[in-house]
Amino acid sequence: MEKTRREKDSIGELDVPADAYWGINTQRAVMNFKISGRSFSPEFIHSLAQVKKACLIANNAAKQIPDELASAVESAIDEVLQGKFDDQFPIDIFQTGSGTQTNMNMNEVLSNRANEILGHAKGTNSPVHPNNIVNMSQSSNDIIPVAMHVSALKAMGAFLLPALDRLRATLGKRIEQFEKVVKVGRTHLQDAVPIPLSMEFQVYREQVESSITRDLSSAAESLLLIPIGGTALGTGFNTPKGFAKRAATELSNMTGFKFQVNPVQAEGISSHNAIVRTSAALRSLALTCMKMASDIRLMGSGPRAGLGELILPQNEPGSSIMPGKVNPTQSEALIQVAIQVIGNDAAIAAAEGFGSILDLNVTKPLMIVNLLDSIHLLAGGIDSFIENCLEGLEVNRSRIDQQLAESLMIVTRLAPVIGYDKAAEIAKTAHSSGKTIREVVIESGVEIDGDLDEILDPTKMV
Repeated sequence: MEKTRREKDSIGELDVPADAYWGINTQRAVMNFKISGRSFSPEFIHSLAQVKKACLIANNAAKQIPDELASAVESAIDEVLQGKFDDQFPIDIFQTGSGTQTNMNMNEVLSNRANEILGHAKGTNSPVHPNNIVNMSQSSNDIIPVAMHVSALKAMGAFLLPALDRLRATLGKRIEQFEKVVKVGRTHLQDAVPIPLSMEFQVYREQVESSITRDLSSAAESLLLIPIGGTALGTGFNTPKGFAKRAATELSNMTGFKFQVNPVQAEGISSHNAIVRTSAALRSLALTCMKMASDIRLMGSGPRAGLGELILPQNEPGSSIMPGKVNPTQSEALIQVAIQVIGNDAAIAAAEGFGSILDLNVTKPLMIVNLLDSIHLLAGGIDSFIENCLEGLEVNRSRIDQQLAESLMIVTRLAPVIGYDKAAEIAKTAHSSGKTIREVVIESGVEIDGDLDEILDPTKMV
């Protein structure tokens, strides 16, 4: 039998594992929310610990917490940040919409560890009480949103933005590599006028640039506004003078992000528009990734019955029944990542719409879990696509030249010379006969003002 200790709260008594640093509130949540088997990641837990540390320092500076107790709690927080207590946060992510259970979990872990540092047993709640000391000047309603913003900014800075920088640089190399390659352009999946292959890759790079400089940058700015010190409803009830500003400053010093107190703290508690904006930016990036992956997959289709313009790296066998088959697996993986991110965004949008009720959004855990999932999925998917596809991408020059020679749309260069209707007639004849535009022009005896070969040179059309 597992050894336990008996704890008491306003509801009653309950046994808690004797060696656990969490307490009765966490134990109740573990029992009551057996839903997904998923708990918050250390990434979020550590962000919440940093928020707690900022509040602790602000409270201590305001002479609200004695130095000895503050020192013990700070030591406990530092140990959490070192990952020593990652296994002490077991609560399911599907819990109360305010994240109160996880906030109380943190309060209890820090309280018990601080008391242990001070020479007291776990479960005593004295001299460091989880609510009176660790949670002083705070509510789950304002602290959890702050941790949401911190964790999102940290994840984007540590994983997504570096991946996007690598993608931008790799696309730049492919643009240089493909600079002199002219191929058949396609609109509506039908042959169109020629286009440089490098230009198609410039499109992908420009979309990535826009994601970084416009969408993600704007989203990050909105995440820097935090409702710290707003407590339950954004009124700042039960906080000492200057607490919010001091806590925001301390959090900025800890994380390197320039946080500012939301001028309307209630806005960051009752609604999470900044999370929605960030998710929308990730959705836009996912669509960019989907287009790039889908285009490259299509241009690499074949090798004999498809477009066959690009030669994709052969990473693994593509079939358990067809020997020698190789599939565009990295494109497919990135497309699946994009679809999941779009799904996460739909969940976040619904959470904002249905969860923002009167003075509190009650879907906070769902929103941040999906947002962090999207950030990490995109970062991982992009890095995999770079390493296993883009870096080994090659041009099938003979196939591109063949398609270009057979293209009917080079007749577009003739339209200003012989008129649209006559050019269309030549294109239809070439298509029905299987001949090239050049052959049909010569056979038709149409008089051309200028050198026919120069006029029909695809490179002159780009």
